[in-house]
Amino acid sequence: MPQKPRRSISPLGSPLLGHTEESPRRRRIRVQILLTVFLLGANAIGAVIVGALISVVVPGPDVVTPREYWWVNFILIPCYLVVAFLIGVGWGTKRTVKGLRWAIEDRVPTRKEQKRTLAMPWRLTRLQIGLWIGGLVIVTTADGIIDPNSIPKVAFTIAFGGATVCAFSYLLTEFALRPAAARALEAGDLRRIRIAGVMGRSILSWLLGTGVPVAGLMVIAIASFIRNDTTADQFAVAILALGGITFLFGFALTLLGGLATTAPIDNVRSAMVEIERGNLDARVSVYDGTELGELQSGFNRMAEGLAERDKIRDLFGRHVGMEVAEAALKSNPELGGEERDIAVFFIDLIGSTELASSQPPAQVVDLLNRFFDVVVDEVDKHHGFVNKFEGDAALAIFGAPGDLDDHCGEALSAARAIMKRLENEVPDCQAAIGIASGRAVAGNIGAKQRFEYTVIGDPVNEAARLSELAKSADGRLVASARTVEHAHNQSSDAWSFGKSVTLRGRSEETQLATPA
Repeated sequence: MPQKPRRSISPLGSPLLGHTEESPRRRRIRVQILLTVFLLGANAIGAVIVGALISVVVPGPDVVTPREYWWVNFILIPCYLVVAFLIGVGWGTKRTVKGLRWAIEDRVPTRKEQKRTLAMPWRLTRLQIGLWIGGLVIVTTADGIIDPNSIPKVAFTIAFGGATVCAFSYLLTEFALRPAAARALEAGDLRRIRIAGVMGRSILSWLLGTGVPVAGLMVIAIASFIRNDTTADQFAVAILALGGITFLFGFALTLLGGLATTAPIDNVRSAMVEIERGNLDARVSVYDGTELGELQSGFNRMAEGLAERDKIRDLFGRHVGMEVAEAALKSNPELGGEERDIAVFFIDLIGSTELASSQPPAQVVDLLNRFFDVVVDEVDKHHGFVNKFEGDAALAIFGAPGDLDDHCGEALSAARAIMKRLENEVPDCQAAIGIASGRAVAGNIGAKQRFEYTVIGDPVNEAARLSELAKSADGRLVASARTVEHAHNQSSDAWSFGKSVTLRGRSEETQLATPA
């Protein structure tokens, strides 16, 4: 029994990213808002962290309260923050949207545009790295001019804050640009275009969420040994603060990395549930540039193969009959057959030659389709299958390839139901039916390259000859008495037994039976 998904899965892994079918304008606005909020928030948090570390946590000279630092703290740093904001958030997001012009214009991207789109998170992260390095150089130089002893403290603090911000920027930018990545990957499976795989993403989360803070503690410890001017209280504050940052930001980075990994898996899992329920049209949006994107793409290819196989299976069943198709799919079909007790009827349209010469071909085809629709429907209802169509005639088999307890009774019931429905539903045609039963060989006949499932034996020939007699008989339905006698669901009062005749091509006589 197919399992139920734990929750509703968004096509792109998050409700914040909208739907893959939304308009290009809405997609552009959504991406630009998310990029602005994420980058602005990450850098604001980074600036607060740096300020707190410099003023309270990291041991070393005080670079906040002394008056000689006023021009650095109140003029240089605010001005640089404004410039960095304009470059990083304003110009950076606009440049990103410009690079995604193909998605906004709703056209197929070129290969160059695909590569640029998938590399966009790393390009924006490099911009953030450059801005933080610029801030490190400018602020450290300014503070170093005032007091050279402040250089290690300021440089370490800005580098620590910048590394954390850039890690968040990469993961958040990758998240915000998923809609564009999905559109880019639709145009082709660019498996080699990825900055980092799942392993690289995990290492990045550990390195910047845990490795860098722990390395900071080690640097502070080494500096305190060298300079020997750090008090126990200062060292304890530094350990507690950096330990808290490790817990908080390590968890946040691990969470973001985990969500980026589990979102594609959840999409595939949800689509697999739809496949189990029989919805072979289920597909997932391919938006991840790592190995998980290959998993999404591979699932879509698998689903397409299943849908194609189901379509072929359905078409195969329509051509040869569903029972024959099921038997062929379960085992490797081979030439040859087996002897079985079966019942068959042969139904033939009366006056088809005159009909074809007097009416347009389209009307003749329409008449035949309505005629065969009744025949196939009743044969299916009575657990038989139409083995072949021969122009305006058809051969129906009961008792092969699967066993049927009352194959004679089902054949007789189907024939009578067909004659009744044809009189009401297709009154512009007349048909004759001959029914026979007996032992025959059922199996695959032909060559290894091309064969068909059919039955060969005396009952088939007998049914064909009986259908010829039925054309001149009352009720247009003639069966062999043997078939009526072997039927379990037919009353003897429902059939009248007539004379015995030797049918053309047979040596034995056949006693006739017609509906009473």
